[in-house]
Amino acid sequence: MLEKHLFEYAVIRVVPRVEREEFINVGVVVYCKKHKYLHARINLNPDKLLAFCTKIDIDELRENLLAFERICAGEKSGGPIAQLPIADRFRWLTATRSTVVQTSKVHPGLSLDVDQTLEKLFNEQVL
Repeated sequence: MLEKHLFEYAVIRVVPRVEREEFINVGVVVYCKKHKYLHARINLNPDKLLAFCTKIDIDELRENLLAFERICAGEKSGGPIAQLPIADRFRWLTATRSTVVQTSKVHPGLSLDVDQTLEKLFNEQVL
């Protein structure tokens, strides 16, 4: 019998005007301690974002979002946070912030396959 494993996830959001608390979902980050799994999947749609807010630097935003992927992968280009243990990286990425790039609250779940779960969440929450 296949065993389900506990995972946690958060939705990555772009909040162009923090004071208005309006956002667009642009990605998902998933963490599973059992599998030492930490991955982010991001899709930045510039047309959609610019229709939502005309005063945003898409290139700078893209770099900030790529940092999520670098930190998840533990790449040196992700800076000192990317060198932390995997659980600490997830907690840092999902910490509450008042910036243009934020995450939702962390949600738990059970999964047979965390790669498939990441894809499912990405399709449901972002696309």
